This record gives sequence, C-alpha cells and structure tokens, in this order.
Amino acid sequence: MPVNYSAPAAPDLLPVKGVKLGSAKAHVRKPNRKDVLVIQLEPGTRVAGVFTQNRFCAAPVTLCKEHLAKNGEIRALLVNTGNANAGTGEEGMRNARKTCEALAGLLNCAPEQVLPFSTGVIMEQLPVDRVVAGLPDSIADLKEDNWLSAAETIMTTDIVAKGVSREVNIGGKDVIITGIAKGSGMIHPNMATMLGYIATDAAISQPLLEKMLKHAVNRSFNCITVDGDTSTNDALVLMATGQSEVAVAAEDGDYIKLRNAVTEVATLLAQAIVRDGEGATKFMTINVEAGRSEEECRKVGYAIAHSPLIKTAFFASDPNLGRILAAIGYAGIDDLDVNALQLYLGDVLVAENGGRAKSYEEAQGAAVMKEAEITVRVVLNRGEAQATVWTCDFSYDYVKINADYRS
Repeated sequence: MPVNYSAPAAPDLLPVKGVKLGSAKAHVRKPNRKDVLVIQLEPGTRVAGVFTQNRFCAAPVTLCKEHLAKNGEIRALLVNTGNANAGTGEEGMRNARKTCEALAGLLNCAPEQVLPFSTGVIMEQLPVDRVVAGLPDSIADLKEDNWLSAAETIMTTDIVAKGVSREVNIGGKDVIITGIAKGSGMIHPNMATMLGYIATDAAISQPLLEKMLKHAVNRSFNCITVDGDTSTNDALVLMATGQSEVAVAAEDGDYIKLRNAVTEVATLLAQAIVRDGEGATKFMTINVEAGRSEEECRKVGYAIAHSPLIKTAFFASDPNLGRILAAIGYAGIDDLDVNALQLYLGDVLVAENGGRAKSYEEAQGAAVMKEAEITVRVVLNRGEAQATVWTCDFSYDYVKINADYRS
C-alpha cells in the first residue's frame, strides 16, 4: 500500500468553474476499466505545459508542443491509458492526430485546440478505433465535479488515485486550485513518468501562467525520483479558466499567493507519486544543505535517491549507512571536502570528520530506519544553498510489478 497516503474522497476535490471532466471504458488495453478521459475547457482558458526531456518522446508529447505553440486557445485535453504511443514513428503521429480530429469534431472546435496525452506500454501502436469509440461516452460523462473519476481514469500501475484541492483568498474573493496526477514507477526528472493536470478559476496572463508553472514544477515534480528512469510521455499542464472574479495581472502579492498555492498542490501530488512508488514501503526526504549551489545539492540528493544499494537497505531497515557516504562521494563534486560534511539520519548524527561519528550507535540508525517516513540530512558546509529530493525504497514488489508489466 502507499506510504501514508490514501485516495481523496470525491468531495475533497473541488470543482473548478470552466473545467469539465468525463471518462469512459474504451478497452484500450484491458477490459472493464476507465481508460479514456476528456477534459473540456471553457473559451478563454489559458493553458501552459511542461514535458519530458527524453529525446525519444512520445507522439502525443510532440503534438501537444505543436498545438500549444501555434494556438492561442486550447478547448480540450484527451488522455488515454494502456498505450503510450511512444516509439511508434510516423504512424504514431498520424494516430495522435486522428484522436485530436475525432474529439474536435465532437466538441465543435479545431483539432489544434485539442491536447493529446497517452500513458502505458511503449512501442505498440495506439488502437485509435477504441479510443475514438470511447469519446462519446466520455463526453456524455462531462461534469465539473468529476475530478476523482478523472484521477482514477489516468492510473496505470498506481495503487491509488492522486488528487488535491486548495482554496486561497485573493482580494477578498476565493480562488480554487484542483489537481490530479498519475505515476508510480519510471519516475525521475526532468520530469517523471507522470501525467499531471492542475486547474484554477483565476484569470492569469499566458506569460505569468508559464512562469508560475515553471516555479511550481521545479519545486515539486522535478524533485522526485522512484527509480531514476525518465519516461517518454511525461506532461504537466496548468490551466487558468478565468471564470472567477479574480484576475492576477502582475507579479505582485496576489500573484505570489496564487503561485504558492499552485506550488503546494503540485508538491503534494508529486509526493503522492513517490508514496505510491511501485512496491514502496518507505518515503524518504533527502535534504542537502550548505552547498555552494542548488545544482550541486541536487546532485548529492539524487546520488543518494537513485542508489539501489541505499534503497534496498532502507527497505530492509538495515543501517548500512556507508552506502550513503559512497553516494555523496561519487555525486560529482570534485572539490568536496569530505572531512567538513555531516550526515544525519533523522536527528541522529551518523558521520562527521570523514567517518563515523563517535556518538553514533547502530541501534540509533536501525530505530530510525524502521519508520515509514525517514529524513536523510546532508550538511556540506561549503555554502548557503540547499535542495530537497523525495524518493522511496526498493522492495521485492518493485521487481515483480515491472517484470510483469505487460502481463
């Protein structure tokens, strides 16, 4: 089960005026499960997106970028699970376009006003006929209060649906932010094998929306890793419908208030992905402090978070903490003074002066590692920068899930 995380209740995910969501069982890969989602947007909605940096990116990722670049108004998003439409060549691009054309015809908009998203098995052609056949049922299901159903529809190896809402008061008026995400394995920036959709009813200009999304993703989805694999299909979309009476037009206090709320939603969704990491039994927060730059702090954080030796030790609650020192040493900081740094497990000082702390006893480390949530703290003592990375352990189930992924 996910580490200290359960699916939200439907009433917990607040409707965002101007966004309707509808799902269908199209049998894209497996029968009797929701696997096609349509998100319809009111005219005037601003949309920004960030996508995988994998050079083998999926056809829908390429098409999303095209449509966002050429079109000022997106009217719908189309998501399918079960098939990633990645590694599918020109036929994959044609198939992605066909799905956009089909949905556009039903919603009376241009194909370029539809953003397609896919997730699932790579290097298999998308069953376009099944996706298209599911569209009428998805459209018939369109409702503003359908966020939980949408979160369930986009799941693949996820155990639980992931969603969160926040309400923030700006200028005496309430603004809603609601988001959903999927992801469990193949998680690593930039970004991760995940799909995320966040919407607000505030009105925001396109440049500010894009800036807000970049701020949020760099503090959330770009701070997580499950297994170090970056997917072909990653996408995170931020939508601002402008349907409330609140408009954010400058980088002032109102902007910062909304930006922080969006970032909080993104962070909770990102952490939920790690908590639901394939086979995860531990949720680990890795804080790297007192570095010369955020970049070098992230290097250290990811060196620890990616190490199978460290992740399996945490699964077993085995305080074999020399593995952490080794990861810090190979993180890529050539002039690192290992005698200056300190390593903590929870509140326990584990290492200093280049080796084991004199006060440290293994029973202390074992006690911390038995907890479901663990903090690893590295103090580099060479500057003022810091970074945080969230990850999980590796259990037997991680191997089982990925060995049988296509079964």
